Amino acid sequence: MLSDKEQLRDISSIGLKTVISELPPAATGSTMTANVCKKITAQLTGAIGKQEDVSVQLEALDILSDMLSRLGGTLYSFHSSILSCLLPQLTSPRLAVRKRAIIALGHLVLTCSGNIFSELTEHLLAELKRNESTSTTRTYIQCVAGISRQAGHRIGEHLEKIIPLIVQYCNVDDDELREYCFQAFESFVRRCPKEMDPHISSVMGLCLKYITFDPNYNYDNEEEEEEMMETENGEDEEQESNDEYSDDDDISWKVRRAAAKCLEAVVSSRPDLLQDFYRTLSPALIGRFKEREENVKADIFNAYISLLKQTLPTQSWLHSSDASGKDDIPLTMLQKQVPSIIKALHKQLKEKSIKSRQGCFSLLTELASVLPGCLADHIPALIPGIVFSLVDKSSSSNMRIDTLSFLHVLLCNHQPEVFHPHVKALLPPVVACIGDPFYKITSEALLVTQQLVKVIRPLDKQYSFDAKPYVKDLFSGTLKRLKAADIDQEVKERAISCMGQIIYNLGDHLSTDLQPTLKIFLERLKNEITRLTTVKALTLIANSPLQIDLRPILGEGLPILASFLRKNQRALKLSTLNALDILVKNYSDRGALNAIIDFFQALVLTRTAAVGYPELVKQLTAPIYCPGPAGAALTLHKQAFHSVARCVAALCSACPKEAPATVTQFVQDVKSPKSSPAVQVLAFLFLAEVGRSRNLSAQRELRSVLLEALASPSEEVKSAAAFALGSVSAGSLQEFLPLLLSEIGSQPKRQYLLLHSLKELISCSPAAGLTPYVEDIWALLFKHCECTEEGTRSVVAECLGKLTLVNPAELLPRLRKQLAAGSPHARSTVVTAIKFTITDQPQPIDALLKGCIGDFLRTLQDPDLNVRRVALALFNSAAHNKPSLIRDLLSSVLPSLYNETKVRRELIREVEMGPFKHTVDDGLDVRKAAFECMYTLLESCLDQLDIYDYLNHVEDGLKDHYDIRMLTFIVLARLSVLCPSAVLQRLERLIEPLRATCSTKVKAGSVKQEFEKQDELKRSAMRAVAALLTIPEVEKSPAMAEFSSHIRSSPEMASLFESIQKDSASLPTLESMDMS
Repeated sequence: MLSDKEQLRDISSIGLKTVISELPPAATGSTMTANVCKKITAQLTGAIGKQEDVSVQLEALDILSDMLSRLGGTLYSFHSSILSCLLPQLTSPRLAVRKRAIIALGHLVLTCSGNIFSELTEHLLAELKRNESTSTTRTYIQCVAGISRQAGHRIGEHLEKIIPLIVQYCNVDDDELREYCFQAFESFVRRCPKEMDPHISSVMGLCLKYITFDPNYNYDNEEEEEEMMETENGEDEEQESNDEYSDDDDISWKVRRAAAKCLEAVVSSRPDLLQDFYRTLSPALIGRFKEREENVKADIFNAYISLLKQTLPTQSWLHSSDASGKDDIPLTMLQKQVPSIIKALHKQLKEKSIKSRQGCFSLLTELASVLPGCLADHIPALIPGIVFSLVDKSSSSNMRIDTLSFLHVLLCNHQPEVFHPHVKALLPPVVACIGDPFYKITSEALLVTQQLVKVIRPLDKQYSFDAKPYVKDLFSGTLKRLKAADIDQEVKERAISCMGQIIYNLGDHLSTDLQPTLKIFLERLKNEITRLTTVKALTLIANSPLQIDLRPILGEGLPILASFLRKNQRALKLSTLNALDILVKNYSDRGALNAIIDFFQALVLTRTAAVGYPELVKQLTAPIYCPGPAGAALTLHKQAFHSVARCVAALCSACPKEAPATVTQFVQDVKSPKSSPAVQVLAFLFLAEVGRSRNLSAQRELRSVLLEALASPSEEVKSAAAFALGSVSAGSLQEFLPLLLSEIGSQPKRQYLLLHSLKELISCSPAAGLTPYVEDIWALLFKHCECTEEGTRSVVAECLGKLTLVNPAELLPRLRKQLAAGSPHARSTVVTAIKFTITDQPQPIDALLKGCIGDFLRTLQDPDLNVRRVALALFNSAAHNKPSLIRDLLSSVLPSLYNETKVRRELIREVEMGPFKHTVDDGLDVRKAAFECMYTLLESCLDQLDIYDYLNHVEDGLKDHYDIRMLTFIVLARLSVLCPSAVLQRLERLIEPLRATCSTKVKAGSVKQEFEKQDELKRSAMRAVAALLTIPEVEKSPAMAEFSSHIRSSPEMASLFESIQKDSASLPTLESMDMS
């Protein structure tokens, strides 16, 4: 390689590169790799140091970069000599050498020690201060940016010294230098957002100043000339340019582009500054949409799209009533700027430049998603541009696809009536695209058509618009694609969905075409590739308010659907169950339970002898009273008992005269020793249903029967009796409540069941009825709040919480006082009681709770482990159901929460079980509760979290116990979607525990459960890996690249990864955890 002959040099360097790329990674523990590295590193650094022949230097630098990127850790002992050999190359007369030296340094900083990293940064800082020549200063700034891109988290602590120097160089009149300065800023903002915080405003100021930096072009004349240009051909411009300055010398566009990219980085890493962005940044960017240079304009659009993405309200499970308490100020500010955005863009939609038009459509697509309905007033300005891009001969395929996808978002996010005047113009080009030979255009056009069908004839309310003239075109265009067998899979699926929508909205206009089309659906149902989509389309049609006649295909279709329930494909099973459910509801005479109840009540009132009251009751209860084979009654589903009880109770309310006899009959059935447990359960459930709405105190034996049943040997009978006692008491408070309270006080053995009765009573009774008894109940509950049985304390807490809702103003402060109680049991009961006052619906107690929930959450610092656990459960419930209660407290609560995620050695003990020793971790439940809270906060309070601090604790969780790891893998997958850039910064540290989990082997003699547990853990870890791989730019991380190749090379891991990807493809949403 060091020879004078060029061919030999080329061949040998290719050979060396191949050898290095094939070396086993250091992680496999192979000694060969280390030996090869030792042999050639010194020779390479020597070759780089010799400056006689540049091509040798370039090859050697290339090979060294390769080695550092793949095997940096193995070269540890050479790092110092590599650094001293690379630094002089930064001043090489040849720019190519400098560039490759920067790349090699970038790979070195990923694995080098802190001392070497400091030596490198000190050297760069000293050289930047010396500023020997503009050319070397450019190189040093490029080098700083390169290091930051590769190992941003390490450069953070040096930024205080670096930033002022780079700010200073921005003001030097050298366009290339400025471009590199902005590239460095961009990399700092992306890689070290926390350390950049103090400098953000000055960096933004510089970006805004230089984004308009175009010294050789006057934009002001443009607006005045616009009118003239439309009349002339505008070709004279060329001759006007002055001879002394050619446009080719102008590289100011590179400065503008770098400034725009830097702004994009600022916007995407600082969602907390949204309001400032809309005040200063948004108008400035909109003002630059007129940029003349295409590449710069694309980056300005990208920066604005990032701003819109940050504004998108967090999608989560929260109800609109408490949408995380976020203020909508940014959305309001954006709404005011929409007219100026449209003004700046709508003319560009008809420009020749395809890149400009694509940029406009991307931006408008994002805008329509962020603020649904915001373009309603501007539709007339946008339609000509949309039609132009669809019919224009010069439009590329991608241009058409982008236009169609914008049109789809626009149709989805606006009211149908705003499009009605434009259907005539829109429909022909869209239908023409369905017939396009390129499958991607067809596929996108079918998606738009499906949405257009909903717009042309919405079924939710009446519109004057007449859809008839358009049905034929829509139908025939889609039918052609539905019939074709030799088309792309995606087109097949979308043609099925689109035709399903046409039948749903316009089925009554199809007349004779309807039945043949349904027959095609039947064919598609038999095909494995199209069956899932067809099931979904048939579900839609079956639910149409037009009551489409599906009977001709149900005969053949239902057995096919039934066969899908045996298939091992989760998505298909779920969709089939949904389809069957809707078909049963809409195409058979059986309705849901409520419909049956109404039917029985109507039937009994017809006074027909064959279906009189006694006959109906007999038939309803027969399955339980007269089971066929012995004990068949108890095999009925639990829900069946509740349903029968409700039906019989409904008959009683329809025939009030018959009711007392029926109640007496059921009371006798309970008493009879011959009655089976199933009959007793039904009787108690019936008494509960009736007792809730009627006063049953006249029934003499009822009290003793209910109380005796609490001692029954059958658990089902006991819990049904407790339920009945509570419901009956709710209907006869005066007679039963004092009895219930005295029993709770005097019967310690039945206390748990009696407290369940009390809980039922509090839940069923209206607040006004309970008010006179509140004091007595309250006093009794507080006697039992220190009970040693956790189950009992939990029921007491639920009773206290529900009772507090009766009179929050008086009772909430009392609960607050109890926090000072001496016993930990009492404190844990009070904290749990508060959890039961929080629901996901607005309540009168909310305002009071907001004022005092902080006091209850202070128990997160309680010395007692159990109190801390229930405090975490309270916090989780609040974060999940009503985030507004805790948003303002997060700064004080988070340190306590994070504290609970740590493993406490003092809580781990050894238990001897026969000859074996078993470790028990008493702190596990608390840690689990803490990580569940962390997950919930991601959905409801993400904007309030310091995500880097949060990630520190996620990292610890990834190395914890099985249960905790399962949770943190899910958290990590969610973080990859919500905060990709932060995860990217920490990738090296996050991958190690994932790799360890995926590579674990279970000991050969382990029990079956151990194998299953490990398998589930690996699957969960692999889901997290799959989520990480969706992050943009993740492939640049050497650690991730190495792990990916490790997965591919291991057959076991590769097949696991493949099955995970298949699963996630068939299910629409990312895995989430139900924390309700």
